[in-house]
Amino acid sequence: MKIAVIAHLKYPIAEPFAGGLEMHTNLLVRQLRANGHAVTLFAADGSDYRLNVEPICRRTAIDGVGTAEANDIAFFREHHAYLQLMTRLRGRDFDVVHNNALHYLPVAMADTLPMPMVSVLHTPPFCWLESGIRSSRTENLSFVGVSRAVAQMWGHVVAVDRVIHNGIDLDSFRFAPDADPDPYLIWYGRIVPEKGTHLAIRAARATPYRLRICGPISDQAYFDAEVAPLLGDGVVYEGHLSHDRLAGLIGGARAALVTPRWDEPYGLVVAEALACGVPIAAFDRGAISEIITGQTGVLARPDDPDALAGAAMQAVTLDRAACRMRAERFCDATVMTAAYEALYRDRIDAAAQSAQLADHGPALQPEPANRAWA
Repeated sequence: MKIAVIAHLKYPIAEPFAGGLEMHTNLLVRQLRANGHAVTLFAADGSDYRLNVEPICRRTAIDGVGTAEANDIAFFREHHAYLQLMTRLRGRDFDVVHNNALHYLPVAMADTLPMPMVSVLHTPPFCWLESGIRSSRTENLSFVGVSRAVAQMWGHVVAVDRVIHNGIDLDSFRFAPDADPDPYLIWYGRIVPEKGTHLAIRAARATPYRLRICGPISDQAYFDAEVAPLLGDGVVYEGHLSHDRLAGLIGGARAALVTPRWDEPYGLVVAEALACGVPIAAFDRGAISEIITGQTGVLARPDDPDALAGAAMQAVTLDRAACRMRAERFCDATVMTAAYEALYRDRIDAAAQSAQLADHGPALQPEPANRAWA
């Protein structure tokens, strides 16, 4: 198949990844290309050239851009970039478009394309994307939820056609049967208020374990006010690490702390830690309960560091081999990619049938032999 993949434009699709969506898009493109498909990635300038990228916009990463972004130049830059892209795609010969963007224009303009689009819902509803979906015509458009939780969140806006859980490259997160002799917990991800880094620190301090923190500082004001003052005395910020260094650090941990302060749509950090054999202690939000089992993680009351500390003390006793097995059964990127390929084929076949009907119209009925003409 000839597949166009639309990325979001806040950050380039390149290591070190700014977050889970960048890593997911990178992995999906690599998997599809490895399976023999001709894939073109439409992404921000600076994305990994090995992904066959056609840059459509300069980097638009500006701290604080969100649902109140209409007065920000990044909003207009993205709007123009996606408008140009959707116009250009009308003249391209792709079989299907896979939309990983968080912008409203690709879904709102999907019906202008000659090929079907599969649009993936990676977040809970927010105003701009919800508006685009409500204004779209769904005949040419299928929606995928990355978890049952996401599908339920969007249920009042649009029917989700399928749930396809995100996958990871299990080879990139190798199983570590033994933790580091010097015991520590790990927290990693984008350092922003909704990820709750400061709550992980408070929880770790209620355990006998050190805490190592990794990830990009995406909100400097939050880091300075809520995280930096808590560093030291066994709590270390390691920085934004390369993939290899990060995977090694994850694998050495006794447990991973996961502290979302919102309904986590999926939680790639959970899948990655499990693949390394690391049990999970997490706030019970969003889709996390879909990924872990009682043998691989412990859920805690949201926003409660003491409850999370108790969960961590239970998690460190769980079997690391069971964690890896759960990742292999539930989080394998090859399974995810196969599910998307099946959906692409279904949508391509449905589009071909619709085009055939449109070309030939309904079958003509013969005139009755005894019709009386006035």
